[in-house]
Amino acid sequence: MKTTLQKLGKSLSAMVMPNIGAFIAWGFITALFIADGWLPNEQLASIQPYMLTYLLPVLIAATGGRMVGGDRGLVMGSIAIIGCIAGVGGTQGQPMLMAAMVMGPFSGWVIKRFDQMMDGHMPAGFEMLINNFSVGILGMLIAILGYYIIGPFMTGILTVLTYGVDILVNKGLIPLVAIFIEPAKVLFLNNAINHGIFTPIGAEQAAQTGKSIMYMLEANPGPGLGVLLAYWLFAKDKATKDSAPGAIIIHFLGGIHEIYFPYILMNPVVIVAPILGNICAIAFYSIFNIGLKGPSSPGSIIAFLSMAEKGSVFMTALGVLIAAGVSFLVASPIVKLAGEKNLDEASKKMQSMKAESKGRSEALLDVSLVRKIVFACDAGMGSSAMGATKFRNRLKGVRPDLTVINTSVDNIPVDCDVAVVQETLVERAKKICTFCENSYNIKLLGRSSFR
Repeated sequence: MKTTLQKLGKSLSAMVMPNIGAFIAWGFITALFIADGWLPNEQLASIQPYMLTYLLPVLIAATGGRMVGGDRGLVMGSIAIIGCIAGVGGTQGQPMLMAAMVMGPFSGWVIKRFDQMMDGHMPAGFEMLINNFSVGILGMLIAILGYYIIGPFMTGILTVLTYGVDILVNKGLIPLVAIFIEPAKVLFLNNAINHGIFTPIGAEQAAQTGKSIMYMLEANPGPGLGVLLAYWLFAKDKATKDSAPGAIIIHFLGGIHEIYFPYILMNPVVIVAPILGNICAIAFYSIFNIGLKGPSSPGSIIAFLSMAEKGSVFMTALGVLIAAGVSFLVASPIVKLAGEKNLDEASKKMQSMKAESKGRSEALLDVSLVRKIVFACDAGMGSSAMGATKFRNRLKGVRPDLTVINTSVDNIPVDCDVAVVQETLVERAKKICTFCENSYNIKLLGRSSFR
């Protein structure tokens, strides 16, 4: 079940993550130039609705179409989502972000199936004609489908979801979502939750009210900060204690939340601390009607505060401090009573929770033949980036000829020699590496986290 959820979450977040820069640009324009923004400007503020209505859905649908159907799927997804947008009234209707997550992959699948049926049956000399007209005709048909059915249907779904969120907010129950968010984050579903679910709903709320609390539910760096502070001050294992300050910098300033997951996995009871910390922070934001203008990505304090409303930066920061303080107070006695548990124990415990990866007993590569090492994580922007940077710095004085990069697990390049992945992603990485140029000697090094 967890693997299925990870795949679904990956599919959703993989359509959003490459386009986060566009979401941030939209968020900045909203925060700066709308009537109650930092630098009100009616002309520049007019850019915002077009970005939300057209640019962001087209980017998501194009990315989803390309994931399934390549470049032809990209074009198909772009055509299809325009039908949905037109079907709900353009800038007067709801943003079609969730519709884009459906129409993009569906359009890519349609053109992929068409290409498979035409394989071996393409008349000589008519390749370009058929390829162009197939995208045009099928794209038109799916756009019509989107206009009459998918667009209105997804509008209904989004209305129900938004209404459900409003009920939770009005009834004071929204803080309880932290009970599900924090454990899901530790299972590396953080990107799927934040960008696959909260970001589309948050965009809809921000379009109506100029802000959304949905952007704050997962991205708040406070809960993780409290856990790391507790280990820094009270951990009995010296190695764990000494590693915490560096982890705090990476987590709080760099926004890579994955760095604190092993600290919870070494003592699962500690998960209570970030849950309670996030509950308190969300309750605080709900009571004072605080929200962000756009998504905070990565979840660093810098990005978090940069998306705050004009006049609410202090309250936004105070919510982070509340989360960190509560998390620290709850985690501290648990860490004190935990004994000398360390990160190595956490890694072993993580490994015991996962199926043993295949090929672990095979002989290692001749390191002199290795030219490219790839660190891959679910989204390709968090733990893999950190792991690649640290490993590259260690090797640059010894093997300057080595290339060390990071990417998402579904985009491991064909010239990869060694892929370093989280153990839960080994099977997915193997499927990708089957097509690598060096697949006959590639090694998949499964790890619970990059340290």
